[in-house]
Amino acid sequence: MVFIKVVFWICVFVIFWANIGYPISIILLDKILKKKKLPKKLNYEPSVTIMIVAHNEEKVIKEKLENVLNLDYPKEKLEILISSDNSTDATNYIVKEFIDNHKERNIVLYEVKERKGKTNAQNEAAKLVKNEILIMTDANSMLKQNAVKELVSSFYDDTIAYVTGRLCYVNSKDNDTSKAENTYWDLDTKIRDIESRIQTITAGNGALYACKTKEYYDFEPIQCHDSSMPLYYALKQKRAIANHEAIAYEKAGENIQDEFKRKVRMNRIILSAILPSIKILNIFKYKWFTYFYLGHRTCRYLLWVMHILLYITSIILLKQNYIYLIAFFIQTLIYLMAIIKKVFKINNKIFNIVHYYCITILAQIIGVKNILTGKAKPFWEKAESTR
Repeated sequence: MVFIKVVFWICVFVIFWANIGYPISIILLDKILKKKKLPKKLNYEPSVTIMIVAHNEEKVIKEKLENVLNLDYPKEKLEILISSDNSTDATNYIVKEFIDNHKERNIVLYEVKERKGKTNAQNEAAKLVKNEILIMTDANSMLKQNAVKELVSSFYDDTIAYVTGRLCYVNSKDNDTSKAENTYWDLDTKIRDIESRIQTITAGNGALYACKTKEYYDFEPIQCHDSSMPLYYALKQKRAIANHEAIAYEKAGENIQDEFKRKVRMNRIILSAILPSIKILNIFKYKWFTYFYLGHRTCRYLLWVMHILLYITSIILLKQNYIYLIAFFIQTLIYLMAIIKKVFKINNKIFNIVHYYCITILAQIIGVKNILTGKAKPFWEKAESTR
């Protein structure tokens, strides 16, 4: 029973730390260290390539191109590169027509012949890039006019290898799903801002980010830049930071089915992401990044197994102590609330948060199942409710 009790309390700690402990510790750390706002190199105007990866994006690609064309950045220093990931709809036709109508602008279409996912499309198209800074953005993400200027201004010294922008949802208050997703992003944005000022972030977001072209790395197609790039640069003792004045706007999934599919896709490498390199544990070399990664990523990627083990150990230990009985009932209540929300469509803030959290954990479990059964794939079908 001693071993089972140890497992129980480890699960309690990891779940607590991932959801409450780490965010609180980061906020307290910020108050103690009092790190100033990161500087900006406002007069820095390097040559820039904006890469847009698209797969069957006929609904939004023209709007995206018009959005990028109107950004506040010197036209002669800006290249627009569309990497079409084996699109089978009218995406390529729309892009070609747009290029013909804007011959004065530097717009290039690269057609990926075999669909292998977003990361592969980025790897292939990146080989064409000659400009100093490579900015990557999604087809359905509309950029604020100063987004490019803000991103490049953050490359204020040679230690900065990666800069992520801020994702804002235009429908953040429209429905339960988008409200919950927006709540999560607000907290995570605050954490990334603090990590960024202290040392380096542990993950970016795929809607808008930039790296120095000379330091671009070809990741495996199954990987995604959001999680892989900041880690890669941190282990090279470079910095990945956030500039939340560089803003991308997009729609959050408007139904839980779309959001669930997105979360399952995001967890396609969850097992290897728990501790992708033993080097991370070298706190003497990587300093705060070790603490950030273990708290912000490792604990979060372990939630699926911690919840399973916590429920099992609670049942086994039911008669040992009232603490275990209470733990069992709390967990059961949480899962019942999620089911009730799903079945009866209850619109209540507490029920919404509980349901969203349980869906997040279930997505991790499905992600693990897909990995173990060989069903994890580098590409996915987009959520139509986000277009």
